[in-house]
Amino acid sequence: MPWLYITWIPGLLISLFLSWFALLALFAVKRRPPYFPAPPQTRFAVVIAARNEEQVIGNLVASLLKQDYPHELFDVFVVPNNCTDRTAQAALEAGAYILPPTAPVLSKGDALGQVLPSLCQKPYHYDAFCFFDADNVVDSHFLAEMNRAFCAGARVAKGRNEAKNPYDSWVSGCYATYFGLINLFYNRARANVGLSAKLVGTGMAVSRQCLEDLGGWNTQTITEDADLAAQCAAAGEQVFWVPNAVTYDEEPNSFRLSLTQRCRWTSGIMQVAGIRLASLLKGKKEHFWLRFDAVMNLLAPFLQALSPLLSVFSLLLHACLIPTLLPSAVLAGLTGLALSYLGGMVGALTVTCLCGRKVRRMWKGIIGFPIFLASWMGINVYSLFRKTTVWKEIHHCRNLSAEELPCLRNTG
Repeated sequence: MPWLYITWIPGLLISLFLSWFALLALFAVKRRPPYFPAPPQTRFAVVIAARNEEQVIGNLVASLLKQDYPHELFDVFVVPNNCTDRTAQAALEAGAYILPPTAPVLSKGDALGQVLPSLCQKPYHYDAFCFFDADNVVDSHFLAEMNRAFCAGARVAKGRNEAKNPYDSWVSGCYATYFGLINLFYNRARANVGLSAKLVGTGMAVSRQCLEDLGGWNTQTITEDADLAAQCAAAGEQVFWVPNAVTYDEEPNSFRLSLTQRCRWTSGIMQVAGIRLASLLKGKKEHFWLRFDAVMNLLAPFLQALSPLLSVFSLLLHACLIPTLLPSAVLAGLTGLALSYLGGMVGALTVTCLCGRKVRRMWKGIIGFPIFLASWMGINVYSLFRKTTVWKEIHHCRNLSAEELPCLRNTG
């Protein structure tokens, strides 16, 4: 019937959209060779924006000062902002330099935008900037691996994110599985075909020359990482994947807190789409695939929000126009949900094994992973109608040193 095209055509578009990501994921089968050894030569400024992170900032600074990289080639700077605790004192006592913001700070991007110009001036002479969140702990080889990538031609690079606390709760376990999926089927796959890794805002590095070519740090949204990634794609800058540069990130244990965090991520990406899509669509032809992939990523939350809305609309159409078919439509929908849930569990189990985690300690996260993924559709719908414009503090308290963290399998 002609009215069915109302739902079939958008459904076909969503299927074509998903096929792009599925096709690229196939290239994850090949493991990336490591970057060739290179002598230490890149001078890094390590920059950490921190808000009320007194409990965890010390371990991050300590892990950075234990890098197997010449200490004369890097400095650690902490940018305390909107703090009501001893974040600055704790960072200073751990051995970091303190760079206070010069104006009110509404987001992490604001803090970085205020201090980076001073680090680009004399007497500083850094070649690249590394960025971390205050709750991170960094593997001792991080800077050495980033140096290898920059010596191999990278101007923007992303290390591998792992959960600091994968066994704390089913929610933190879901985050660990999610990052495992990203590392394996997004970052590794794209690296194999010359596309960009996902530029998450921690454990990443940008060359000074690249920042200058981009006109400085000028992110305009609450998701500075997605904003910078779009700017890089528009300029034809590939984000290099550096899987042996590992950062451990503290994940939320509360599902409510997880919803708050992911609403910020999704709303920020939607904001970036509104600002950067035009420049991505009219870039140079030789950078087409970098820009195309960036466009697909920015459109993802919109199309993911469309999917559940389309399902509800389809059921309403059946109820109004062909009520006799409604029971079979509902049954088909429930069957699809059951199969999707089972598939999500199998996927989570597979990623858990591939990442070398203990299945018996991750079972709650494996069972809950389909719920974690499904909740993202609700987040996308919510963010479509209500923007998140204020960055809300995420309290971190999982105080682990680098020595206490697991040695996880290389998923590069």
